[in-house]
Amino acid sequence: MTCRGGVGNRLLAGLPPEDIALLAPDLETVAIDPETVLSHAGDRIEHVFFPHSGAISLMIDMAGGQTVSTAAVGHEGAVGILAVLGPSPSAATANDRAAGTASRIPAYRFHVAFNRSPAIRHAVQIHVRAMLMQFQLGAACNALHPVRARMARWLLYLRDHVDDDVLPLTQEALSQMLGVRRTTVTLLTRDLRASGAIRSVRRGQIEIDRSQLAAAACECYRTMRHEVEEIFSTHPARPSVLPVPDEASR
Repeated sequence: MTCRGGVGNRLLAGLPPEDIALLAPDLETVAIDPETVLSHAGDRIEHVFFPHSGAISLMIDMAGGQTVSTAAVGHEGAVGILAVLGPSPSAATANDRAAGTASRIPAYRFHVAFNRSPAIRHAVQIHVRAMLMQFQLGAACNALHPVRARMARWLLYLRDHVDDDVLPLTQEALSQMLGVRRTTVTLLTRDLRASGAIRSVRRGQIEIDRSQLAAAACECYRTMRHEVEEIFSTHPARPSVLPVPDEASR
């Protein structure tokens, strides 16, 4: 479904008007439903997505059927942006975890604009720096911190992007993201609920207490938020509105 509206993505909002103009004819705003797969690992990247809202997890699928989330992308970043390096398969499966909208552009058209615009190239560099930080810190967190603290970190991250204490998330999705059994998530949910960090669990929804959950999370949550803000401080966002082309001109 194609929608109309302004820019809610931090990378796009930071571009000067002349650089937005390079992208605008090929951008469309699409609604993304929960659990929508934007790209599968191994498939060629066809589109670059710039989320306005919602949260997308990047999943690694192991040969034995196990999965684990290595990073997440919200309104501060993009999915498929490394297509600027040339035609290549996606390294991870991008799975939407919360309904939202995103600006979508064909990868080859974004590559053309990338080659023409220093500002767009700078935006890609900002995104890559933020993702590398998330990959590195996430790897250390997965190796050193208990799964209870990691689960709290992921719930807080999703809460930041949904901007609501009721998260549209199943325990099955959490087990896939954390790379643990569903029974482990059930036990952790009970434990966090007993401590007050989780208020209730309903079908497809987990209600949290943000302050209590922050106390249960490892320091990686706060470190990631701080590091992302530090990275984006060199790339201040400016409000922009994308012109929406007439359907007849497309």
